[in-house]
Amino acid sequence: MKKAGILLVIVLLSLKAVPQTAPGKYWVQFSNKAHTPFVISQPKDFLSDRALERRARYHVSITDDDLPIDPAYPDSLQKLGVTVLNRSKWFNAVTIATTDTQLLEKIRHLGFVKQLKSVSALKSARTNENKFASEFFSTSFGGSLTDTTVLQYGQGTRQIGMLNGHILHNQGFQGQGMIIAILDAGFRNVNVNHAFDSLWMKNKILGNWDFVNHRPVAFDGEQHGAQVLSIMGSNLPRQMVGSAPKASFYLLITEDANSEYPIEEDNWVSGAEYADSVGADLINSSLGYSEFDNPAMNHKYSDMNGRTTRISLAATIASRKGILVCSSAANEGNKAWHYITAPADADSILTVGAVDSLGKYAYFSSTGPTYDKRIKPNISGQGSYTALVSTSGTIIRGSGTSFSSPLVCGLTACLWQANRTLSPVQIINAIQASASQSTSPDSLLGYGLPDYGKAWFLIQGIDPVKLGNESLFGVFPNPFADKLTVEFYSHDAQGITIELISSTGELLYSKPVVVGYTSINHIEINDFQHLPTGVYFLRIITKTSHHQQRVIKVSQ
Repeated sequence: MKKAGILLVIVLLSLKAVPQTAPGKYWVQFSNKAHTPFVISQPKDFLSDRALERRARYHVSITDDDLPIDPAYPDSLQKLGVTVLNRSKWFNAVTIATTDTQLLEKIRHLGFVKQLKSVSALKSARTNENKFASEFFSTSFGGSLTDTTVLQYGQGTRQIGMLNGHILHNQGFQGQGMIIAILDAGFRNVNVNHAFDSLWMKNKILGNWDFVNHRPVAFDGEQHGAQVLSIMGSNLPRQMVGSAPKASFYLLITEDANSEYPIEEDNWVSGAEYADSVGADLINSSLGYSEFDNPAMNHKYSDMNGRTTRISLAATIASRKGILVCSSAANEGNKAWHYITAPADADSILTVGAVDSLGKYAYFSSTGPTYDKRIKPNISGQGSYTALVSTSGTIIRGSGTSFSSPLVCGLTACLWQANRTLSPVQIINAIQASASQSTSPDSLLGYGLPDYGKAWFLIQGIDPVKLGNESLFGVFPNPFADKLTVEFYSHDAQGITIELISSTGELLYSKPVVVGYTSINHIEINDFQHLPTGVYFLRIITKTSHHQQRVIKVSQ
């Protein structure tokens, strides 16, 4: 979405260089947590049960950076007359606001202050239109809308089908039990938009907070976060169904759409820490930072190494806490700065580039690699003319990696739902292994277009190459006593016939079955109680082929 970014470890400015005009905002990092009332041995005092469950599942230890900051330090700053905005336990810091530059000198020399840096300046007069100029919208549609899947995606059919996301959905993995935190700019009309009725009715909107204005989200103003949510969470059958329609969401505003300053990255850090503390499984961040309203604060390409900007460091920390972070690559591909932006350079996260509706590189999608030569983006999804829901409830198309990221994030949540014991990095590795350029990644699309059906098979130890369009790959138990379960992968909805044939070629059993959708179909047969023991052949006849497997009947 945004083309900006904060140099998160910004060079310490002298007081002469600190802006003299209000409103000034500053990052104050403390030297220790020596007197925090919280202790590692009692994590329930500062982490939710679900956050602790995530740590236990992925063997993540509780460490000092999980401890909230010593409350005496921000209290002391407030008593001096500054306003404390956001807090960061991971970096042991706060963001403050003050117009008193003489007070900064006093703060800088406090014994518990490690460093003080400027993260903002005067508001710019720039408009939202300029901010989001690299994204554009259309009400025109093209392509087939034929939809024979369990979820009738409507205008979302192609973008889901391009990544074989429907295979996960058809198996029942639609985001149930997964929590996604959206860090974005605003969520206009999410509280009244009919695309989200099912989320509200089923209590899938778990909470919200505005880290820019330090209040609950007001569902007005900026629309970008609402559009991102629609790509994942909308549920309008035959019109628009998202990539994780049964997931739960936290809506977190970290982006100030009216200006571009490093404080927005610090807002992001606080948002990510909030997501961690409430037990979110994934973060979608359709934000990116490289340039600011004050050019002196701009990032350099050499900063895109995953270890320099505070936002990228925080994204890596989130991953180490067991959160899978999906980040848009950015929309700089056709500009002088054509690289990914922070936090897309972070290690161990899923950075998402954009393709068009034909699966070809979208000209605006930011390119890799990172400065230290790591593959970025990791993968890509449809980000050109992506179907989404407008704030008025109509289905429109928008372009930008802001929209390919939530498409991928939702499907990743569904894949992870099916394989909860795997760590974020293991899920990312499976997605990359499934992708169209898995053996020859490049700086445009990374490992290419992921195949979520293939990723699911790979995780289960099934060779997807042997599946083809249809395959009989499981008959169990074998030997069997009275019943069999057949696992049959069908690429299309079709009628099939299941037969049992004796070793001499005699047809003993025949049953027609309808397999409705692209998926692995589990078919149970309970008709073999009186069948004599011996060797048989189970055969499946489809409209184009037949499949056969040897089975053995034993006594009960």
